Amino acid sequence: MESVQAIKQRFGIIGNSSSLNRAIEKAIQVAPTDISVLVTGESGVGKESIPKIIHQLSHRKHNKYIAVNCGAIPEGTIDSELFGHEKGAFTGASQTRAGYFEVADGGTIFLDEVGELPLTTQVRLLRVLENGEFLKVGSSKVQKTNVRIVAATNVNMHEAIEKEKFREDLYYRLSTVDINLPPLRERQEDIHLLFRKFASDFALKYKMPTVKLTDNAIQILLKHRWGGNVRQLRNIAEQLSVLEQNRTITAEVLRGYLPATANTNLPAIIKTSKSESDFSSEREILYKVLFDMKSDLNDLKKLTMELMKNDNTKDVEKNNESLIQKIYGNDEDKEVANYEDPIPSNAEVLSIPEHTIDQEDMTPLQDKYHFAEEIEEEETLSLHDKELELIKKSLERHHGKRKLAAAELGISERTLYRKIKQYDL
Repeated sequence: MESVQAIKQRFGIIGNSSSLNRAIEKAIQVAPTDISVLVTGESGVGKESIPKIIHQLSHRKHNKYIAVNCGAIPEGTIDSELFGHEKGAFTGASQTRAGYFEVADGGTIFLDEVGELPLTTQVRLLRVLENGEFLKVGSSKVQKTNVRIVAATNVNMHEAIEKEKFREDLYYRLSTVDINLPPLRERQEDIHLLFRKFASDFALKYKMPTVKLTDNAIQILLKHRWGGNVRQLRNIAEQLSVLEQNRTITAEVLRGYLPATANTNLPAIIKTSKSESDFSSEREILYKVLFDMKSDLNDLKKLTMELMKNDNTKDVEKNNESLIQKIYGNDEDKEVANYEDPIPSNAEVLSIPEHTIDQEDMTPLQDKYHFAEEIEEEETLSLHDKELELIKKSLERHHGKRKLAAAELGISERTLYRKIKQYDL
């Protein structure tokens, strides 16, 4: 079994961090087997190196190695690319075509960005992993294949499973062994080493002297967050090599090539969880306020109707205590709206003229509120659509938990349930 250092030299991997060495050790150990491997890590960390190591150290090294970028193939053609198709299976299928799983029989297939696979393709892939069988598009003949599958993704698979974008059974089939590559910001000792290697390579490529960093520039390099990881560092080294006349790079020059935001790796307090009423934009907050006002208005309508139907205000207050508390707040606020407050002796009383009811003005008893005008509420600013959008977003944030979503929207769980049925969510 080759050593980690020998593997790094063979495949051009630069770095001495313990987390990187551990990932390479796992790749060396799992290579002689046929176990499926899932390589995880942020974009740009170099995940494509691990499948090559696994293939070259396995008994399949003399057979084909095919790398497939699942995110770059359109959803309508990915099944045909992976499993092949029969002549006439769809418009444009003028002849039978072999897919990657048929071509790579006996070898290794690297599925990059496997988290982008459509759900229908995930079902087909699961069948290949379980028993090595697949069907060409437009064919009913089952074919067998013997391939080693190594997959990679920068997607949080557990979140994708919760959102039903990735099958849980497929995830556990692919991640028999999980190899995680650390982001560049966690490999502090490797950052300057990698920059020097890239600068040397580009100096040789473009036939010019190698760029060097001053001590202050090195510190800037180490403190940068490197959201694009090794790929971003390589691009910075290439830009400096090509564009700078002075081959000694100062801190001021280096800052000009780094993004204006997040250019340090200093500790920061990051709010990782959203509050229950936290929304993504000011517009959504405005709509939330409008919905709250709409809810309060409906409550006031209900309370007013109760007062009109029942002459006993004490009974109304007792039966609608929670509603009054919701509208007027605490006890101090309720005192302002107390219906039993005595009227000052010097208060001016507005006299209302008597109205004599003629026989022809009399209305049936059930229409005693005929004078009330029925107002149709307009869907101002598309409130109907925005209410539906807010309910959907709230349910997504709380993974379908209606109680939490109702609390966030400021409505009762029963009201939320009624709206879910209304909108057929």
